[in-house]
Amino acid sequence: MNVAMISLGCAKNQIDSEVMLKLLKDERYKIINNPYLADIIIINTCGFIEQAKQESIDTIIEMGQFKNKGRCKLLIATGCLSERYKEELLKEMPELDAVIGTGDYKSIVNVIEDCLKGKKIILYGNQENINIDKLNRLISTKGHTAYLKIAEGCNNRCTYCIIPSLRGRYRSRNFDDIIIEAQWLASKGVKEVILVAQDTTVYGKDLYDKLMLPELLKSIAKIEGIEWIRLLYAYPDKFSDELIDIIAEEEKICKYIDIPIQHASNKILKLMGRSTTKEQILELVTNLRKKIPDITIRTTFIVGFPGEDERDFEELVDFIKQIKFDRMGVFTYSREEDTPAYKLPNQIDEETKLKRQEILMSTQMNISLEKNLSFIGKTMKVLIEDYIDNQYIGRTYRDAPEIDGFVYFTSKKDLKIGEFTDVLITDATEYDLLGECKYEYSK
Repeated sequence: MNVAMISLGCAKNQIDSEVMLKLLKDERYKIINNPYLADIIIINTCGFIEQAKQESIDTIIEMGQFKNKGRCKLLIATGCLSERYKEELLKEMPELDAVIGTGDYKSIVNVIEDCLKGKKIILYGNQENINIDKLNRLISTKGHTAYLKIAEGCNNRCTYCIIPSLRGRYRSRNFDDIIIEAQWLASKGVKEVILVAQDTTVYGKDLYDKLMLPELLKSIAKIEGIEWIRLLYAYPDKFSDELIDIIAEEEKICKYIDIPIQHASNKILKLMGRSTTKEQILELVTNLRKKIPDITIRTTFIVGFPGEDERDFEELVDFIKQIKFDRMGVFTYSREEDTPAYKLPNQIDEETKLKRQEILMSTQMNISLEKNLSFIGKTMKVLIEDYIDNQYIGRTYRDAPEIDGFVYFTSKKDLKIGEFTDVLITDATEYDLLGECKYEYSK
């Protein structure tokens, strides 16, 4: 039978989708991309904030139409939205045949078999029961890039966040199993490995009673074939000097770090349940840039959190102008039930949230253009992603896939997708670089 998978949300969710695809392929299900031709459609949902929830619901409704105009026999929802609203989904969306929570996605084959017998399935349990060590996957990203999950769950308990309830407590994966998976990725031709977890910096503390991310990075860097190691979701409160040193010293580790900061007002940070102050964040950024002069720092902020007054917001704007982050995303606060922040007083209206978001993004646009213009005349190592309209599209170490910018460049000789090349930067926009290939990159 044909199976189509639609994976929404974060990279961690995408890895769960890849595990399900591998389980299905091993049972001789045929994996396809066209839902119109699918006998079974699986939607791996996101339920983090209101916008993500709505996207998941809209996708379920859209895919449900293929039960009438396609050949779909089963429609299954998995992931965070399914964990959060399991009973409601099956009741309110009769087109669904099964709802599977975050701790049971490895039961996908059995669920399908039961549904084909006419059963309606709701499957959820303790998220921590799932074996996260050995993750056999069917890679769905471009063959030269892959995500590598090093932990599951979260202990941070930020007041706005529902993730600990959906994914359970923080559980580090076994060190050796991660290395084995990284070696397997390299054997498949993966050149860029992107480490993900809800909080990568705290990796290993629960299993080994010490922060093991630096040692993990060192071991992955020894694997032949892997040229780039990228680190995402590195919370600032556990960012050790040892971690900074290994990023600085190891050539294969991209001089790029994603640090979710969320705000610059100590009042708001405290209300958010964050473990760092503005002063500590400033010290960390200063230290990173001192030890790694070419570091690219990406972050995210939340505007419109309950109690955020004009003074708090202006402090955030001034902080962004002072720090000049290389990459930045801005979310408006999403009031999520079952989180402590839901009951906080002084909720902010949506119009004010959107206005503040626009101000921050406009501020960042100017900063981003200034930084991109500084690369004109420089030659940069680029990972080739695509070829469209007579030009190549690639990424530098400064660009994570799907969230950052691209390099658009020309070449007088044919180049291969998934290979590296050197590109002379000739122009820049707010988010992208333009250039021309002078010669192929060689070690």
